Amino acid sequence: MIRNALTLAGLGLAFGMVTIGAASAQDAVAAAQANLDKYTVIPTFTAAGEPFDAKTCMAGKSIMSIPGSSAVPFLQTINASMAEIAKTVGFEFKIWENQGQPTQWAQGLDYGAANKVSLIDLLAGADPRSLVPQIKAARDAGAIVTASHVSGFGQDVPGGVSAVIPIAYKEAGALLADWTIAKTGGKTNALVLVTNEVLSTDSMVAGLTEAFAKCPDCKFTTVNMSIPDWASKIQPTVQSAVIADPTLNYIIPIYDGMNQFVVPALQITGAADHVKIATFNGTPFVLDMIQNGQVEMDLGENLDWIAYGLLDAQMRILCGLPEVTDPKIPLLIFDADNAATAGTPAEASKGYGDAYLAGYKDLWKL
Repeated sequence: MIRNALTLAGLGLAFGMVTIGAASAQDAVAAAQANLDKYTVIPTFTAAGEPFDAKTCMAGKSIMSIPGSSAVPFLQTINASMAEIAKTVGFEFKIWENQGQPTQWAQGLDYGAANKVSLIDLLAGADPRSLVPQIKAARDAGAIVTASHVSGFGQDVPGGVSAVIPIAYKEAGALLADWTIAKTGGKTNALVLVTNEVLSTDSMVAGLTEAFAKCPDCKFTTVNMSIPDWASKIQPTVQSAVIADPTLNYIIPIYDGMNQFVVPALQITGAADHVKIATFNGTPFVLDMIQNGQVEMDLGENLDWIAYGLLDAQMRILCGLPEVTDPKIPLLIFDADNAATAGTPAEASKGYGDAYLAGYKDLWKL
């Protein structure tokens, strides 16, 4: 059943409580564990297209990235890697620094168009749906405009961009639910923190909801947090939720940058021993939190691998090659058993193996 929206502790934040029934708890746990098992091995490299001469075709071209917010460590790390890769290939790469405000994203598009940037990329959170006029103006000025790591497989191309470079967001959402189902024996009671202004949230929530639909005794509540509000609203919201519902057993921040505000809330309320955290992205500081016992699981993407995969897709567009519909960026589960493989402290490119480094070098004929 779906209950009416609730308001928590006078914070004026809308919740949607969902309780879902299907099959049996035993079946749900078995299915969840079987899916999780596929993401516990070091990934191999798979090319997203045919080899091409990247240096030759990118000569004289430029790419500018507009991240969802420069304050999010996940995006900082990806952009830093992209900048280093661009130096190796030999083209200009710019980053439009911002604090997650749509007006700032719009300014970035205007700047890119005015300065004749070859390709402007809206990265992971910079939502094309709020930028339709600016995207059109940039394209009219001759720029290619892409949306990377913003949408999941099967989602529509948003906001009039030239192309999207999707990620397996729906599967990521399903894996977060599966983790809690397996760990609780099919008795999940979770608070799910989402960011609805980010297009990928739709795909992740769809995957999470479908996975929980297989669990008759599971329930979850969603709370929307815009990126600029993470620092001020996540901690009090989590604290209030834990106090209001002593049976809560999981917090699922669907983007792991949220955890810097979730962990203190659990510590202050004394709930860290019975309320666990399952999250997504694999940002190094969160992998450190796993090693410190503060976060239970992070479904990781190698942020360096993401940088290579997104640039591979963007360069192919600029070079007139077939569009990439799947950049082949793998997922890997990190928990207490393997988080140390990412380093202590954790590093963005560690723990996933290094097959992608030689893979892209050969792919780009470097």
